[in-house]
Amino acid sequence: STQAPHANAMTTSNSQIMLGIASWTVCSIGMMLFNKLAVKAFPCECLLVALQMAFTCLVLLICCRHSMHIGSWRDALRWSLVVPFFCGMLLTSILALKNAPMSLVVVFRCLSPLAGLVIESFYPDPLKVDKFMILAIGVMLAGAYIYTSQISTMAMTGIGWVLLNNVFAVGDRLLQRLMLAKDQSPVDISKTGVTLLNNLEGLIPVMSCALLNKEFAKLPLAWAGLDAYGVMWILASCVVGVGISYTGIWCQSVISATSFLVLINANKFVIIFIEVFAMHSKSINNVQIIGALFTILGGVLYGKARERLEAQAQAEKDPLIVKKV
Repeated sequence: STQAPHANAMTTSNSQIMLGIASWTVCSIGMMLFNKLAVKAFPCECLLVALQMAFTCLVLLICCRHSMHIGSWRDALRWSLVVPFFCGMLLTSILALKNAPMSLVVVFRCLSPLAGLVIESFYPDPLKVDKFMILAIGVMLAGAYIYTSQISTMAMTGIGWVLLNNVFAVGDRLLQRLMLAKDQSPVDISKTGVTLLNNLEGLIPVMSCALLNKEFAKLPLAWAGLDAYGVMWILASCVVGVGISYTGIWCQSVISATSFLVLINANKFVIIFIEVFAMHSKSINNVQIIGALFTILGGVLYGKARERLEAQAQAEKDPLIVKKV
C-alpha cells in the first residue's frame, strides 16, 4: 500500500529535523561561549567575525565543493538579500556579547517569535496561529520579565546593540525561511551553496566596518597581546562558526522561522546556566531562576502547539481514501 512509503518518509523527515536542531543547538551554544572568550582575547570585533567567515569559506571550498550547487544568477541575486542581515546579525551579536549581559540579550530575543509570527502572516503559505501558541509566547514573555526585573540599571549597557541584533536576527530568519522552505518560495541553491554565499559576500560589509572602526591600526597590538589560550578560543570559534553557518540553514529549511527563533531563546538560557554554574562569571537569584524556567516552559508549550497545528494541517491535506497497490 501507499501508507508504508508515506510512514517511512515521515520518519526520515522527523529524524532530519531532530538531527538538524540538535546539531544547531550544540554549535550555537559553543559559538556563543567561544565568541565571548575570543573577543576578550582579541578585541577587534569586526576582524574576528571576518576571520570566522573567511575560515568558513575556505573549509567549504576545500571539503564541500562537490555538493555545492547554485541554480542560476537569479537565485544567487535573490539570496543576496539575506547577506546584509546575516553579517549584521553576526557583528551585532558579538558586539552585544561584549557590551551587554546575556540576560538582556535573552529578554529581547524573546520578542522575536512574536515579530516573526506577524511578518510570516504575509508569506505565500502563512503560519496558522491559535490561542495556545499565543499563550505559550505569553508565558515566555512573562518569564523573561520576571528574570530581567532583578537586573540592575548598570547592567543595561549595550542595549542598542541588543536591539539591533534582534532586528537583524528576525530579518535573517524570515528571509532564509522564505527562500529555503519548500512550501514558500525557495531558491535553487544547495545548503553548502547558500552558506558560501552568506560568508563570501558578507566579507565585504564586515571588512568595511573594520576599516571604519580603524581595527587594522589596532591589529598589531591585539595580535601581540594574544596568548596560547586566546589563539585556541579564536580557532574554536572559527571551527564552530562553520558548523553554525551550515546547521542554521539546515534548520531554516525544515522548521518555521518562528520555531527557530523560539529555539534560539531556549538556547540562551542554557548559555546563562553554563555561565553561572560552569564558568562562574555571573550570579543569578532564585527569582531569576524561576523566570528562566517559565521561559523554557513557554518554549516547550509553543513547540507542542506547533506540532498539533502541523498534524491538523497534514490531516487536512491527506486524501480521505487511500488507494491500495
